[in-house]
Amino acid sequence: MSGPHILVVDDEADIRGLLKEILSEEGYEVEVAADAAQARASRARQNPDLVLLDIWMPDVDGITLLREWSATAADGCPVVMMSGHGTVETAVEATRLGAFDFVEKPLSLAKLLRTVERALDAGRRQRQSGKLLGEPIAVPVGKSRAMQQLRAELQQIAANPSPVLLVGEPGSGREAVARFLHAQGPRAAAPFVELGGSSLREADAEVRLFGRGDGQARQPGLLEQAANGTLFIQELEDLPPGAQRLLAGVFESAGFTRLGETEPVGFRARLLVSAQPGVEQRAGGESLRRDLLAHLNVLIVRVPPLREYAEDVPELLRHQVDRLVDAEGLPFRRFSVAAQNRLRNYPWPDNVRELRHLVHRLLIHGGPEEIRLEEIERELAVQAPPQEPLVKQDLLALPLREAREQFERSYLQQQLLLCNGKVGQLAKRVGMERTHLYRKLRSLGVDFRNISED
Repeated sequence: MSGPHILVVDDEADIRGLLKEILSEEGYEVEVAADAAQARASRARQNPDLVLLDIWMPDVDGITLLREWSATAADGCPVVMMSGHGTVETAVEATRLGAFDFVEKPLSLAKLLRTVERALDAGRRQRQSGKLLGEPIAVPVGKSRAMQQLRAELQQIAANPSPVLLVGEPGSGREAVARFLHAQGPRAAAPFVELGGSSLREADAEVRLFGRGDGQARQPGLLEQAANGTLFIQELEDLPPGAQRLLAGVFESAGFTRLGETEPVGFRARLLVSAQPGVEQRAGGESLRRDLLAHLNVLIVRVPPLREYAEDVPELLRHQVDRLVDAEGLPFRRFSVAAQNRLRNYPWPDNVRELRHLVHRLLIHGGPEEIRLEEIERELAVQAPPQEPLVKQDLLALPLREAREQFERSYLQQQLLLCNGKVGQLAKRVGMERTHLYRKLRSLGVDFRNISED
């Protein structure tokens, strides 16, 4: 019996030959195509179980071909995109059109084979249920240095089984980062189980975490539900003391015992935990056990607040519009340049979550296709609480240098808004020489270019 049928579409002969050799050795039946015409002919002859599709081809690019297949194909064949010139925009566009995943050249053999296995498994489940179950990967969006560094760090640690502590402000996207780590690692096909720290109570913490074993009425707990997958705990410090004690014991013994039983069960899931900045300084106090944190902070990922990569706001706005138009059928609207500039210099106290909610409200309310500055000002005026502090983060939890930079960044962003983005006016307003002010703005990552452009 032959293995699954894979179609490789790439204009580079060396790549086609290499992939055919590698995949054939793994037991797959492989056909290759050098361009869109050959790919169409191949699919007309036989529906493949998986397509590996290059983006950059001379006649018809891969995104165009994917769009064509998404509109006409009814077999639900998963498509994995490949590119040596990968960008966030192409990854987002590919997943929006239904691509299962996106891999970059030069190809990592281990990642490629893992992605092929996941995609084929999703295709098999689709044929059984009539619905493609593999969710498109959520690529962290943005071209800024902060987001490039974050993506690189996540790719580097995704396959590591060690616990990860995701440190960031509320609304900064820590859950999305956790899901990205899960999707990129070897546990992607296994469960992803979430637990809100504040949802646990002392009285039921043990049964919810460990489960109950009363003969035939066995009730699996969250640790068992996660199995060989991922358990994501939101807001570590919200866990009650009893739950923290139980989890510390799980790490000490590498297992747990269901309530009502005596036989221990091994804990095999990967643990991802989110916490707010300054958590390590607060450990040992009333809110967090120091021994538990010591087990969880083997790997630490800092998820930046949106104000630190505000240059990505226009791209995030477009991404959220496209997502909501596709997912909820809301009418398409676009942000004017003036509206984008206003939001790029808004401090975003609730981070990406606030941006998502803003876009959602604007699309639900509807209106002209172009979202103008006046509409944005009305939305921000309604949402702004009275006497909103300039900096919401507790600066006392930061080292002096970081606290000073945090204040200076927020101060100059707000002053820049009052000056309509004009750096000359800003220099007079804050009492700084213009050349020195330019250097300061650049060092703090404040984007002052084209602010007043309409």
